[in-house]
Amino acid sequence: MPTILITGASKGIGQAIAIKLASHGTHIFIHGRDQKGLAQTSKEIEKRGGKATQIMADISTPEGCDKLFKSVGKTSIDVLINNAGIPMKKSLSELTLHDWNKTVAVNVTAPFLITQKFLPRLKKGSAIVYILSGAAKYVFPDASAYCMSKFALRGFAEALREELRPKGIRVINIFPSSVDTALWEAMPGNWPREKMMVPNDVAEAVAFALSCRDVVMVDDITIENIAGRL
Repeated sequence: MPTILITGASKGIGQAIAIKLASHGTHIFIHGRDQKGLAQTSKEIEKRGGKATQIMADISTPEGCDKLFKSVGKTSIDVLINNAGIPMKKSLSELTLHDWNKTVAVNVTAPFLITQKFLPRLKKGSAIVYILSGAAKYVFPDASAYCMSKFALRGFAEALREELRPKGIRVINIFPSSVDTALWEAMPGNWPREKMMVPNDVAEAVAFALSCRDVVMVDDITIENIAGRL
C-alpha cells in the first residue's frame, strides 16, 4: 500500500484528500499547523484502516520545510501532495512587501523546497500532486499577489512534469474553482459559499488521477461548480 505525504492536511481540502485516500495499510504523513485539526484527520484515517503520522511545521520558512523533511525520516514516499497555501486578497495599493513575500514563501517557495527535498525518494510509478487554483488559469481583481503565486507554481509544476517524464514520475495539477472552506471567513467581502464546491469534490479529483495506471498521466484537472466561477 502507498505511503503519502500531504501538506496542509489539518483542515479543508488537505484534510478531505487525506480521508479520501485513506485505506487499509496506507501510511499518510499529514502536515499542518493546527494540532487539533491534525488529530481529527488522524482519527478519520485510522477509522479507515490507515496509519497517520502528524507533522507540525511552519513551511513558510526554509527551516520549517527542512523540519518537515526530517520528520518523515528515511521513509520512501509514493505520493507527494503539495496542498498547503494561503490566500491574499488586497489591492496593489494595500499590498505590503511582507504580504508579497509571505505569499511567495508559502505558495511557491515551500512547494519547490519540499519537492526538491523529497524527489530523491520518489521512484518510478510515484506521483507529485499540486493543488493549484482557478487563479492559476484566470485572474481576479485585488488578488494580484495570489494569482501571481498560483501562475508561478503552475509554471514550475509543468516544467517539472517534462523533467520527470523520463523517470516515470507523474506530475498532476489540480485546478479547483472556489471551495467552501474556513479561509473565506477571513476574506473581506460577501461570498456565495452555498454555490461553492466542497473539499471532497477536490479530493475525488485527486483520487481519480492517482487511480490511473502509473503509466497514464492525468496532466491537469479543472473542476468548478456548475454555477460557474465565483
